[in-house]
Amino acid sequence: MIAMLLEDMLGDLGCEVVGPAYALGPALELASSEAPIDVAILDVNLAGRPVYEVADALRARQVPMVFSTGYGQNGLREIDRNVPVLGKPFRATELAEALQAALQV
Repeated sequence: MIAMLLEDMLGDLGCEVVGPAYALGPALELASSEAPIDVAILDVNLAGRPVYEVADALRARQVPMVFSTGYGQNGLREIDRNVPVLGKPFRATELAEALQAALQV
């Protein structure tokens, strides 16, 4: 349900959604593919597993990202502390601000 709501919010912002990936394997495949990705939104806890492998793959491709988490900055690795964080629950305006921040980093 949350992924569908996020897709709707992104569509309203004029974004084209690639994915979503509900598990680490498919997310890593998307992140490692050659498909163009302007910005990624990563739930820190993806189906009970940390999403940091995906973040590393995106970072290697220089893809900007936003983390979505209920834990704030404290739940992130040191290397990820400069990535914008979208606290759960969030509104469309907060999503837009986080995407804008990620694209400016």
